Amino acid sequence: RSKFQDQPSIGKQSQPLAKKDGESQRGFHKSWTLLLVLLISVSLLYVLWSGIPSLLDANLSSRDTEILQAFRAQMKKLKNTYQNQDPNLWKRTHVFLEKHLNASHLHLEPAILLFTAGQEAEKALRCLSNEIADAFAFSQNATTIKINGADKAVLDSDDVKLEVDNELSSGFREGKKVAVVHRFELLPAGSTLIFYKYCDHENAEFKDVALLLTVLLDEQSLRKSLTLQEVEEKVRDFLWAKFTSSDVPSSYNSMDTDKLSGLWSRISHLVLPVWPEKGLPMEGCT
Repeated sequence: RSKFQDQPSIGKQSQPLAKKDGESQRGFHKSWTLLLVLLISVSLLYVLWSGIPSLLDANLSSRDTEILQAFRAQMKKLKNTYQNQDPNLWKRTHVFLEKHLNASHLHLEPAILLFTAGQEAEKALRCLSNEIADAFAFSQNATTIKINGADKAVLDSDDVKLEVDNELSSGFREGKKVAVVHRFELLPAGSTLIFYKYCDHENAEFKDVALLLTVLLDEQSLRKSLTLQEVEEKVRDFLWAKFTSSDVPSSYNSMDTDKLSGLWSRISHLVLPVWPEKGLPMEGCT
């Protein structure tokens, strides 16, 4: 009798256990279903996120590739011609300018390069800066704005400021993509403040362009053992002496230490030395 009395109690216990097993199995299947849906959703989102921009930018990327290939081909020719230059010049110039040649990247500021040399490399400085600027322009089917500081050295500072402003603004509006300013150190001190407008980090009027500046130092040669930091400091000290000397009139438009500090922070993004070269054309560079 006790045996038969125990059987219903066992049955009653097994029913909740079976029910619990069924619920746990349903919960398990539901969890796997949710996980599978989540994985599929994430995969679809990734495909859409990565695929649609590629489709939209297909033509742009093709144009970028053409521009970059043209620029690299021109720079390769220059590297073969100017064989005495430091590898850092080619590497850094490539990287710096190619960022601006990639139209898919948002241009937040212009590309500013400053090339410098001692007296023995004056010709190489002029020729190389011209040709790098022309390579940058050529790759975009554009031309180069060329300004010679030596031609403006004895002119009134305010007049030079207006001239430079007009040459740069009109040239860039016409679609020119690069300007090279030779002998920056010979421009009247106050006139150089116009470069605040074109070289500012955030508020430059034209952001999809490049400006190449050249500074010819007073010393005969630059030691190749100098680091890039030492070259930069040498150019900075040279311009300080040029633009803030006692014979510079102290007027509203002339240079002072604070203004020069602001100018220097804008034009010294990348300062590179140029060494003398043999075999350059006798007639010089245009």
